[in-house]
Amino acid sequence: MLNIERYNSHSFKELIDLLRGKNVFVQTHNYPDPDAIGAGFGFQQLLKAYGIEAKLCYHGKIDRLNTRKMIELLDIEIFSKDELEGSMGEDDPIICIDSQKNGGNILDLIGDEVACIDHHPTTEAVDYFYKDVRMVGSCASLIAVYFEENGITPAPKTATALLYGLQMDTSGFTRGVTDLDISAFGYLHNLADKDILSRLEQNQMEFTDLKAYGAAIENIQVYDKMGFAFIPFPCQDALIAITCDFILSLEEVDVAIVYSKRDNGYKFSARCENYIKDVDCGVLLAKALEGIGTGGGHSFMAGGFLPAEGVASLGANPDEVLIERFMNAKESMDLNS
Repeated sequence: MLNIERYNSHSFKELIDLLRGKNVFVQTHNYPDPDAIGAGFGFQQLLKAYGIEAKLCYHGKIDRLNTRKMIELLDIEIFSKDELEGSMGEDDPIICIDSQKNGGNILDLIGDEVACIDHHPTTEAVDYFYKDVRMVGSCASLIAVYFEENGITPAPKTATALLYGLQMDTSGFTRGVTDLDISAFGYLHNLADKDILSRLEQNQMEFTDLKAYGAAIENIQVYDKMGFAFIPFPCQDALIAITCDFILSLEEVDVAIVYSKRDNGYKFSARCENYIKDVDCGVLLAKALEGIGTGGGHSFMAGGFLPAEGVASLGANPDEVLIERFMNAKESMDLNS
């Protein structure tokens, strides 16, 4: 049996009672990755077992090959904000999955966010009816808990979506893994469709992705085991994160910072090796961008944004100033460790 903890004042049964007979929506973060889609789809199917129909939705863009393949192979129906036009009212309940309202990576829809199930640190207090936030490797693992504790066996495609999301968000069980994630893997493994899972794991990169990799390689700088790479053109959030994982794979790098130029500023991704205990990526980004931008996330992976006015404040050589800010932020963390 998986280890169950709750971080809310109402039970899951009370949430189910609240949702009955309502027009329910399950919302992922803006640029849903396999974990967000797997967890969201899984929770949608769990609600269906209780006779509750819910629409899976997002406010942004599905921008990666692996997420598009996942949706196609597993017959997942997911709606963009534009596709929801006219179907959601102000009182319709929304469950935030793999995200939290006001968290920086999820934009408001007009419905009422009554619940959230997430594995990211809470950055702003929101008065949810039901809240379950736990620091585990994958949000899909938490949804597996719900199936097991309620005695509901997920269908093969549901189990496959959860297992694939779990594998992707933990980078093949090498990042942020907890005992709960391992237990979830054991629970889902025999239930998943292995043929579909194998197809999902093949051909995860598109030709256009190579441009970002090439730019990162051309611009990489390494100081004291910290690797910095600037991509001088707009990149999707997921591609910046994947490029950051690539930089982290270098022997000379323990902490990777990759940032991409956008029309309205710079988008950041940070990664660090699990064994680096004196660096918290979320804190590192928050400290480095303090006063000019925003950042946060897990201890081993995080994201941030520096608006155009923040970039302008860095002067004629923003890259040099940014590297200095990150080095100073890391030094302050070393002193406090």
